[in-house]
Parts: sequence; C-alpha cells; structure tokens
Amino acid sequence: MLRPAFVLVLCARAASANPAADVPAGIDDAGGRVDAIGTLDYEFEQDSSQIWREHIGDPTASSNSPLPTERDLAFRQSRHTITPRLDIGLYHDTWISVALPVIVNQSRQLSLDSGVDRTTSSTVTDGFLPPAGFDAQNNGGATAGDVMFRGVDRRGLDQIHLGIGVAPMNQARDPSKPTWKLGAELRLAIGDVMKFDPTMPGANTAVGYGVHELRLWTSFDRKVGLFEPHMDLWWQAPIGTTKDSLFDYPASGSGFGATNTGKGMQAGTHFGVEINAYDDPVNHDHVGIDLGGVVTAHFEGRDYSEMWEVFANNPQLALDADPVTPGMQTLPYPGISNIEQYLETRLTAAVRASIGPKVHFAATFALMWETDHSITFADAGVVLPTCGATMTTGCVQMGDGNIIQPGTAEVNPLHNDKIDLVGHRYLSQDNFGYILGAQGEVLF
Repeated sequence: MLRPAFVLVLCARAASANPAADVPAGIDDAGGRVDAIGTLDYEFEQDSSQIWREHIGDPTASSNSPLPTERDLAFRQSRHTITPRLDIGLYHDTWISVALPVIVNQSRQLSLDSGVDRTTSSTVTDGFLPPAGFDAQNNGGATAGDVMFRGVDRRGLDQIHLGIGVAPMNQARDPSKPTWKLGAELRLAIGDVMKFDPTMPGANTAVGYGVHELRLWTSFDRKVGLFEPHMDLWWQAPIGTTKDSLFDYPASGSGFGATNTGKGMQAGTHFGVEINAYDDPVNHDHVGIDLGGVVTAHFEGRDYSEMWEVFANNPQLALDADPVTPGMQTLPYPGISNIEQYLETRLTAAVRASIGPKVHFAATFALMWETDHSITFADAGVVLPTCGATMTTGCVQMGDGNIIQPGTAEVNPLHNDKIDLVGHRYLSQDNFGYILGAQGEVLF
C-alpha cells in the first residue's frame, strides 16, 4: 500500500533530497561527528475491493465451465498513520534505528455489491450477517442503505521497529561509487491484539497483530547528472507471536492437518528515478520529481481479510478443536483466515525538495492494485501414510492416500466447510487503493 509521508532529517553534512541517498555517517576519521536522521511520516490510505463468492448448484451451468462465482459485498477501508523515526550513526556509515508507527484512525465497512440486495447476498442467506446488517458502532444495530457491516474505529500501536544498517559504499564519500546500504529490522509486537466479538462489538479497538517479524533489506542509489535512480529489495517473515495473538490460535491445531497457520511472508522491490528540476549547489536548495513502482509478493498464510470481523466468533463458523476426539470440541472461529498468495503492485510519484543542506520535504502519492485471490483458503488437511508394522506414528490406521479421513489426525481443525470448501470460498477481486502523504527530514 502506498502512503504519503512527512519527514525531518538531521545531519552534519550536505545530503541528497532522496532518502535512499541519506547515510548516518557516525563517528569516523574525517571529523568525529555523529550524524542523526530524525524522520516523521504521515500517510492517508484508502482501499477498496469487491467480495465475490464461489457458487455451486446452478442447474443451468455446464459441467465443463469454470467454477461459477457471484457478486456479494463491496469493501472499503481508510487509515491515517503517523510514524516517527530516528536513525543514529555509530561509526563510519553504520547506524541503528527505531520507528514507531501509530495508527491514528482506521475505519472499514462492507456494503452490498452492484446487483445484490439483502435477500440475495450469500453472506446473509448463509447466516453470517443478519438481513438488517450489523453496525458495530451502534452495539450491533441495523445498518442503513446498502451498508451491511460497519466496524468500530480502531487506533493504536502494532509494532516497534528496531533496526541496524551499514553502507559498504557511500557516494557522498566516493563520488565514483553508488550508495549501497544493507540492513535488518526487528519488528516487535507491542500493541494490543485486534479482535472482535459480536456480543461486545465496541470492546476492542486495537490494531495489533501480535506477530514479531524480521525484515532484511538492501538499497542502491546513484546520482548521475540530472537523474538519481534508486532501488531497494526486501524480505519479511514472522518469527514469533505474543501469547494472545490470533495467529497462535488454536494451539491445538499443531499436530493435526493444519498448514500455513502463521502470517504469510512478504518480499518485494521498490524502484524509481528522481529527476532534478531545480538545483542550487551554493545554498543546497533542490527540487526533484521522483517516479517509480513497487512490486510486493504476499505468500500464503493466515491474515486479517476484508471479512475477518464478520467471521470472528460467528456461531455459524464454530470449529472442532480436536478432530480425533468423538463429538464436537467447540472452538469459536478467530476471524483471521487463510489467504491465497497474491501480488501487489504500485505506481509511485513524489515531489522532493531541500531547503539548505539540513531540511528535506516531500509530498508523495501512490496507486495500488492487487491480483484477485481467495481470502478463505484453508486446506481440509494433509494426507498421511497408512500405519503398518514399521510405522506407528505420523500415520493413520485406515489411510486412503487420496482423501482426508474424518476423525483422524489428517483433518485441519482450522478448516471450515462453509467458507473454505471449494464452491463456498470468498474471493477478493478488483482491489484498488491510493495513498497520499507528506515527508520531512532534518539532518544534524
């Protein structure tokens, strides 16, 4: 997702207007100064998508046709985020950083899609939402117009970002080389976990995932005449959860046929070029136009989807926590679901400006698209080998080799036929979003 930012950078030397070129120098042989970069980012993000549903049972459909789908709901979300950040140089282009993204407000709602009414929405006919709708800001009361679900306004913290970086090459020191930076960032979950209970819809307004993540990145920047091309590559993966995280729920899922139970990994690249529109080398004033793109791969895993609040603690979606024990060991559905892997692309544009060597500003804009993907994608389980004289564990007594055997350890307790079975899955389509922002840097 794209975002506008407002950034301040402080440094003891002249710096490029593009953040990809900024390197906190630290104490070095040249002058013994410690550079610090203070940053403040602001972003407003608006996202929308259409929620379709796989549909079976149409007597007119051909058996050779693709699986039919039908419109259901339309999703809309807005978010305001402010992120203060501080980078402190340690020694010769090595630095540490800390950032604290604060979600000031996040609101979301689901409305009836085009051509759908309250009697034909499959979410209503399956009992996941009442025909009158559900307004979480009005204690679950009825909704007006086409709105079917309105969530509570959320705000707060999710993670604190602690990082370390180094620049093996720095164009400010050696003009014949590009600026090359390497870094790692530990993103520790510190905020309350985001949850939803339809019996107490206003009880939780948190935004946290309860997931600790590791991010590795590298970037390249090179100023050549009027142009400054830049690129970064990154990879991010979960490394742990807090005790109340939904991604560790239910713990009994381990040992059975549950797969991809954690938050999905991500990897991506951001590339662009800043074009010099005005430059005053004496006063270090500068204006540049930065154009680029972002490509992010989201790998399969569980996550908060557009429908997560509708699914959370819904009595129609109760799980069986222990598929081996006879009877139903009822467990409320957590809300998060398995998300099919998908690709996110963005077009980015920014106007960057420097007022002297120490103050940088930018106004940013981005458009975002996502490929269509399923948001209820949990497998029914895993096929285990048949037990025998030489195999007594990790197997089933009456294995088939092709299908999941009910009542055995092959069953995935996180799978729910009503939304995960082929022909019943929810699909996220026509994803579109934009982000506006302002940036400011002050170098000292």
